[in-house]
Amino acid sequence: MVERSRSLGRPFWTFWGAAALANLGDGIRVAAFPLLAAALSDDPVAVAGVAAAQFLPWLVAGLLAGALADRRGARTVIAAADAGRVVVLAVLTAAVATGGASIPLVVAAAFLLGVGETVRDTAAQTAVPRLVTGAQLEKANGRLVAGEIVGNEFLGPPVGALLFVVGAALPFAVNGAALALAVMLVLSLPLSLARPGLGPGAADAAVSTAGPAAARGGALAGLRWLVRQPLLRTLVVVGAAVAAADSAWFAIFVLYARESLGLGALGFGLLLATGAAGGLAGSFAADRLIARFRHRHVLTWSLATAAGVPLLLVVAPHRVAAVAVVVTTSASFAVLNVAALSIRHRLVPEGLLGRVVAASRMLTFGCTALGALAGGALAARAGVEAPFLFSGAVAVIATLAWWRSSHLAAPAGPA
Repeated sequence: MVERSRSLGRPFWTFWGAAALANLGDGIRVAAFPLLAAALSDDPVAVAGVAAAQFLPWLVAGLLAGALADRRGARTVIAAADAGRVVVLAVLTAAVATGGASIPLVVAAAFLLGVGETVRDTAAQTAVPRLVTGAQLEKANGRLVAGEIVGNEFLGPPVGALLFVVGAALPFAVNGAALALAVMLVLSLPLSLARPGLGPGAADAAVSTAGPAAARGGALAGLRWLVRQPLLRTLVVVGAAVAAADSAWFAIFVLYARESLGLGALGFGLLLATGAAGGLAGSFAADRLIARFRHRHVLTWSLATAAGVPLLLVVAPHRVAAVAVVVTTSASFAVLNVAALSIRHRLVPEGLLGRVVAASRMLTFGCTALGALAGGALAARAGVEAPFLFSGAVAVIATLAWWRSSHLAAPAGPA
């Protein structure tokens, strides 16, 4: 059974503060970028191009970001990535304020900011085992997921939209200021995070180590290690499948809400905010659930719930059911993320963590994009309820695959 410690310590909370500021900035851009793109062009392709440019870096630079995180200290990489994003935001802010912004410039800025986010997020995951003990991993990851939800879903988007109404350049200026503060917090972290190697909590957090050889190898080393690790390999694959199923129904959820629930733009926004509340609750409850039921059981139920509960909307197309679905699925995904992060921190060798994180996220983001496309195609051919049925089928297959794999691997891992 996983033990929990009460105090996470000042270094962790300093790191959390920097992450919270970065997530707030990311949330601000979620609203500001599409608003800016729409103000500059009426072309749907141009507007979609700005959105795509923010996610493309994970597919283009993900593995390289993992290699960088393993070869350089987390503090150095995070500070450099955020400082680079401050520069990009300063240029974009000046261009918007002076009327010199254009779609190509915005696309370039979105891509560069996405690269910085990819590098930062990958390096940040390698820092957690060095800041807390192994007994605190679940609690620490839960607090980080909570901060991400608050910044990306609760505060960031409405703040970004409000700032854009006041002045088109303002959200990007505020984003840059938040990241500048985050850089200062990161630079105040312990020097142990400025170089790769085992930190205070990594030694008792990892179940396996690979010695000095783990830090060597190319950008594909983490992917090769992941393929040979049956428990994590299965978890990444089923997690990516569930992410695809989630994006399939969520991609057309706005249409379902309008056609089947009779919700307008305001009602849909409130529905999503309610779902974020579920995610926040799940992130705070995750460490207690894992301590009581262990990783394997928590992951089994969170996988099944995250992808299976949307089926409720096929048989009960009502607003109350929709609230139950968004709250439950968001909470399940929060618990799933905390448990998966903690297992990864416990099993992956220190020198490979960045590259394994990058390989895992590349697969997840790729499947998320494919899931959204599949959801749109299913809805067009078979009706708006079809993506919910697809999600339910994935829930059964993914949950059974994880249960069997984790059962076979249980003696060798924390599951």
